[in-house]
Amino acid sequence: MSKLIFIVGAGGHAKVLLECLQQKNDIEVAGFLEIDKAVVGTSVSGMPVYDQDAILKKYSPKDIFLVNGLGSIAIPILRKKQFEQLKQAGYFFYSVVHPFAYHSKDVVIDEGAQILARSTVLTGTKIGCNTIINTSASVDHDCEIGNHVHIAPGVVLSGHVKIGDTCHIGVGANIIQGIQIGSNSLIAAGAVVISNLPKNSRVAGVPAKVI
Repeated sequence: MSKLIFIVGAGGHAKVLLECLQQKNDIEVAGFLEIDKAVVGTSVSGMPVYDQDAILKKYSPKDIFLVNGLGSIAIPILRKKQFEQLKQAGYFFYSVVHPFAYHSKDVVIDEGAQILARSTVLTGTKIGCNTIINTSASVDHDCEIGNHVHIAPGVVLSGHVKIGDTCHIGVGANIIQGIQIGSNSLIAAGAVVISNLPKNSRVAGVPAKVI
């Protein structure tokens, strides 16, 4: 790969992505991008933190790739906003797959999606753009995961689960087979979802109930 990669953001999720990218021999990570002036000019995990606006003025979309290093707490609106603004400016987001993750050969991984360490994504599944499949998550066969979704660490999705755009599935949640989750929904950590949920749902508990 000839293009430089910059990671947008310099927080915890960005550091995880850096560690993943540094294990790939054909990738050169140039540093982090930040809009927070208090962080610009510092170093994170041994990599420089640059002013985002300055770098985007210096490099055109044809010169660099971006990786979305903004994490997702609850509904991932800020992560989505950053992705869409930079896409509108013409930049391309590189998809990240950790070398210790597994996905079947026919899994569809859209632009900017991230599959992190020890996660598993099985046959027939589609992962939307800018979506995170976080550490040790398990996504079984024929799932459809929308855009800008966060599947948090330890989540288990059974087969044929459908998740709409901009959802947050909390740490360790379980969703049984065939369930449909509407867009902009939040599933609390540890919840067990056994029935379909409309858009904008907020649920918690075992079994999951509206909160």
